[in-house]
Amino acid sequence: MQQIQQLAYKAERAEAARLAARQQIAPEQALRQVLTLAAGKAGLDQLLARRQAGLQQVQLRQQARSAAMAQRQSRSRLAAGSQPASGDGQLWQGWFDGSAVPNPGRIGIGALLHGPQGQSITVSRPAGYGNSSEAEYLALTALLQAAVQAGATRLDICGDSQVVVNDVNLTPQAIAAGQGASGLAMHRQQVCALMAQIGRVELRWLPRHRNAAADHLAQQALEIKLPAP
Repeated sequence: MQQIQQLAYKAERAEAARLAARQQIAPEQALRQVLTLAAGKAGLDQLLARRQAGLQQVQLRQQARSAAMAQRQSRSRLAAGSQPASGDGQLWQGWFDGSAVPNPGRIGIGALLHGPQGQSITVSRPAGYGNSSEAEYLALTALLQAAVQAGATRLDICGDSQVVVNDVNLTPQAIAAGQGASGLAMHRQQVCALMAQIGRVELRWLPRHRNAAADHLAQQALEIKLPAP
């Protein structure tokens, strides 16, 4: 069940939750039915193997990008003949994802933080109960807290939640006009306060399939059983 949960897409997990409730069957059985239908003639085992290989490729590409950036910055410093102060002008990269199962339900959050000198920090933990937007915000908050603790002063963040990315990137005028996402103002305030501690932060949306590593960490966190509320 753990492997299937980690490799299923968010839409597939949501469909499986609806199917389990509708047909009164076990969540694992429902998810297997959804994935078997998605696999078609290739079969479930081949689908899972293909997705596992894809996830590993995503993780390797992210590590390679971070390593290449660190090398470029190192060459630039050598060419300039000077060493900047710790953290000054050095770009960190982060990815985040949160999941609520069902929605609302148990929350799992995942995040990756890569530093310019090859540092790698991961977050994967349960985060209580709530809806999917709250889960995404909690994952972003955890990522920013890790970045502050690591001493990052420049950070480029990617996430696949358009709700959260758009909400954080609202202008002060738009917030004053009440255009913020409903019920998420406190989360936005906390995130903005953490961003201010870091300094230069850019938050961008990316497609869900390009955020597989963070999604994997969020799903992994859901395997940790929480006490009943």
